[in-house]
Amino acid sequence: MSKEKANNQKKTNNSSKTAKQKSSQSASRQNKKQQSSRSKKSNGSKGAAMRAQRRTHDDAQRIIDQYATAKENGNRSNGNQANKQEDRANKIDDSPRLKIIGLGGMDGGGSKNMILVEYQNDAVVMDCGNDLGVDLPGINYGIADVTYLEKIKHKLKAYIITHGHLDHIGGLPHIVPKIPAPIYGSKFTIARVEEVFSNFGPPLPEGFSLDTVAMNEDTHERLKIGQFFVELVRVTHSIPGSTVIVLDTPVGRLVNTGDFRFDPKPLDHERTDTDRLKELGKEGVLALLSESTTTERPGRTPTESSIEQSFIDIIDNAPGRIFVGVFSTNMNRIQMIVNAAVHHGRKVVMDGRSMVSTLEMSVRHGFMKIPKGTFVPIASAGNMKDEELIVICTGSQGEPSSAMQRMSNGEHRHIKLKEQDTVILSSTPIPESGNDARIGDMIDDLLRKGVHVFRHETHEIDGCGPLHVSGHASIEEYREMIQMTQPRFFIPIYGSYRSKQRHIEIAVEEGISRKDTINAENGEVIELTKNKMEVTGRVPVGTVLVDQTGAIVNSVVIKDRLLLSEEGLVAVILTIDKKSSQLLTSPDIISRGFIYMRDNEELMTGLRSELKRAVAQRFKRVDLDRFKQELKDHVAHYLYEHTQGSPIVIPVVNIVNPGKPQGGNGHDKKAQEPEKSAEEIAAEQQKRFEEMRARLLGQDARTD
Repeated sequence: MSKEKANNQKKTNNSSKTAKQKSSQSASRQNKKQQSSRSKKSNGSKGAAMRAQRRTHDDAQRIIDQYATAKENGNRSNGNQANKQEDRANKIDDSPRLKIIGLGGMDGGGSKNMILVEYQNDAVVMDCGNDLGVDLPGINYGIADVTYLEKIKHKLKAYIITHGHLDHIGGLPHIVPKIPAPIYGSKFTIARVEEVFSNFGPPLPEGFSLDTVAMNEDTHERLKIGQFFVELVRVTHSIPGSTVIVLDTPVGRLVNTGDFRFDPKPLDHERTDTDRLKELGKEGVLALLSESTTTERPGRTPTESSIEQSFIDIIDNAPGRIFVGVFSTNMNRIQMIVNAAVHHGRKVVMDGRSMVSTLEMSVRHGFMKIPKGTFVPIASAGNMKDEELIVICTGSQGEPSSAMQRMSNGEHRHIKLKEQDTVILSSTPIPESGNDARIGDMIDDLLRKGVHVFRHETHEIDGCGPLHVSGHASIEEYREMIQMTQPRFFIPIYGSYRSKQRHIEIAVEEGISRKDTINAENGEVIELTKNKMEVTGRVPVGTVLVDQTGAIVNSVVIKDRLLLSEEGLVAVILTIDKKSSQLLTSPDIISRGFIYMRDNEELMTGLRSELKRAVAQRFKRVDLDRFKQELKDHVAHYLYEHTQGSPIVIPVVNIVNPGKPQGGNGHDKKAQEPEKSAEEIAAEQQKRFEEMRARLLGQDARTD
């Protein structure tokens, strides 16, 4: 080869080498760009996954916050003021001020009603109810958090109850055993209280004895309780024995109306004792605490007697069996239906545990009059002629386990609805309860069966008279209560903020100065002297959640249930050899409420590959807790990237160490037992792993 050719060849080689280097550098830069792009994309999707998880958790937290305990509320807001109040709670207050504190019932539609009255070293509680409108998974109702009451329990002298509805007495079995004091109420109310305690699910504390005092509201009986005097005044409502609480204190007289209406012709002839209310007004009332459930309804509430003819007319024209859904405690309504059944020669079946229990108590105490032979057992209903039967049952609010609901969906044990049956829903949805949708679904199921349905909301187009009257007052009756009692100060209670504000406007129209009214929230401390009323602070308040068994449920558990209901759960189970840091088997994955794994095999295969890679790259480098947290984040990121879903992720990591002795002195044990071969050790290890895996999985991991 000539020198010139050699130089040319060298130049060609150098040029080729340079081109290759440039190409390699370009490819390297391209790879780096792609890696950077993938990294940015991964980081972006990881951030989106984290934000999605945060949104899901925040949504669940906002729901739970509506039912937070006193401690949780105190941690979030007003902590210093609440703590300051807590510090004062155990000290004797010598100031001549009367304190009124709503521990419940000052929000929503009026539920878990509970008002504390405190003066120096004495205190009483007026009403102690529950909230049946709690819509959370596995929760039956809520009760008031009594953290503050526990701190002043040495002051508590009595529980005084206005009437026997559960939103006024349902909290007693939970609270009274912890903070005992006698329970005062009318004869019927006390019978209801004793009934609630006898039907309470969880066992009461050993040594606890229920102490009740039945008062006579007709004789204006007046009893001394600490520095207070209490009197009950008869008032009409939708349950017998309803009363106004009159509490005379060293500062002045308080009047708590409880739930009321002014029915001029009640079926039981027990009219509101308006004469006594007027006398109280003339004697002087420091503050009127008036319920505010329906202050946005104009006029006056119709009398109960106005619906009696409606039942008679429907029964006259009904071609077959008649079913009437009513509130279980509305004994006047039930008496009216029984009277109509007797008039038409029909037998009556009662269905619904709470209704039957209340009816038995009412008959036993003489509050209802039932002709002999009127009732027949529900098991006999199927053997009777259609035109001979009326069934009175619970479920007018569409409650999931109620008698009417079970009949509508075909799950009732004794009764199957059929065409030409007639159903009367003698109620309207409870305000603020959200029952409308459930009632609507139940009516749809009834109509699908060819049943004739009559309800109050559509009575005019159905061609019948009214089928329900409210147990609560309307505007003119709220106005009349203020006129009769002539209070110095006015505090609306037992209602939503807007309904209480409307009540204040009514009071102002009746001549009460706006500065002498307070629309108080739960926990606000209202202090009164003879001439002044003001909010001076707060005490911790909240809601305690109760499940179907009567047990208290922590809000953390409910938050997890909400998250599960929204996004589901994915559990990944890894079994790793400690010595080699290798997976002993392919990762197990369990999905519940997230995706159906058999329809997503490619996704699951990719996730298993990611889990194997995570073990290989990170298990040796970080401690176990850190590894599990990284695993959790990585799985959440992977699932969000491929599904846009954010399930709860539970990583389970089992470390298997076959060489480590199990307990005791390893050397002694080794000396006593013959040394096992590698095959025997491996076989035992495999057996233990299979048993562990079976316990963890419980069932086929490939299915939902």
